[in-house]
Amino acid sequence: MNNRQAITLNPDPLAPYAIAPGWRVGDMLFLSGQAAIDEAGNIVGAGDFDQQLAQVFINIDRVLAAGGSDREKIVKVTIYLTDMAFFPQIVEARKHYFSEPYPADTIVEVKALALPDLMVEIDVIATI
Repeated sequence: MNNRQAITLNPDPLAPYAIAPGWRVGDMLFLSGQAAIDEAGNIVGAGDFDQQLAQVFINIDRVLAAGGSDREKIVKVTIYLTDMAFFPQIVEARKHYFSEPYPADTIVEVKALALPDLMVEIDVIATI
């Protein structure tokens, strides 16, 4: 039984890194970590956490739409921060980008992300 399908984007800013934007498996979507990289592959908001976070959610929305879903159907997020000092901004972002009941959430601080100027990355599990 083949009930899985890669989510594709055009243009795909993750293509140079050999990463699928996400996968649809049955009625579930599993998104790759989304960072502040625009459709052309450029980093957005170097040194500006709020601008990077806004781009992350633009990217999440784009991949969800390509997979047949939307932000209201997110059930789990994992958030990677390069500095836990941004945690209060994440709490406010949850209230801005989601509504109750909020998705399940894991947040971790990491030494670095894939590219030096990135400050936040979020991966998502959602339903269709």
